[in-house]
Amino acid sequence: VQLQASGGGLVQAGGSLRLSCVASGRTFRRYNWGWFRQAPGKERELVASIEGIGDSTYYEDSVKGRFTISRNNAYNAVYLQMNSLKPEDTAIYYCAATRAGNSWLQVDYWGQGTQVTVSS
Repeated sequence: VQLQASGGGLVQAGGSLRLSCVASGRTFRRYNWGWFRQAPGKERELVASIEGIGDSTYYEDSVKGRFTISRNNAYNAVYLQMNSLKPEDTAIYYCAATRAGNSWLQVDYWGQGTQVTVSS
């Protein structure tokens, strides 16, 4: 099983990026997907998630109204559209998957991370 994240890069403040994460090796239809980020010197934090059953979403307060998480079960993929980016969004972003019903304290699969850098 592999989660391949992509789409990171360098962008000016106010710009946009779209992260993608494609899973291979099994179907993730009944898994919850999440995007975490880790900035230098800080702990990894969950910024957005989407449930495998029902598609309910969660957003960390600082990204509400700017980030949108979505999934495509047919392609075993999850996306994070990031708009109005701020320098404080700079971090390595990781996609993750956990079985529906589990908390994010119990991640089953991690992607390899993609760097997002927002310049001021």
